[in-house]
Amino acid sequence: MQSFFQVDPAVLLAIIGMGIATYLTRIAGLVLVRFVDLRGRTRAALEAVPVAVLMSVIAPTVLATGIAETSAAIVTMLAATRLPLLGVVVVGVVSAATFRAMLGAI
Repeated sequence: MQSFFQVDPAVLLAIIGMGIATYLTRIAGLVLVRFVDLRGRTRAALEAVPVAVLMSVIAPTVLATGIAETSAAIVTMLAATRLPLLGVVVVGVVSAATFRAMLGAI
């Protein structure tokens, strides 16, 4: 059972290295953007990046799952146009559970 808790030094070094690289790339963006004057279309494009990333994560799930999940995603998207984030999360969870119960999870 002791071998289960042993960590190979190379693996630990790789994990630490990946963590440092991730941290540096995130901080570099915040530091470098201070020296760039963002106006017009550039600013609009950078403000759209979080939404684009979120959609790239959500879209495959919405399109590749059953009708219950797709229906819940549509209801959640409609709720997102009117409600704050917490309300949208609640609507998404409740609608997914309701549609799964009504339509059956496939």
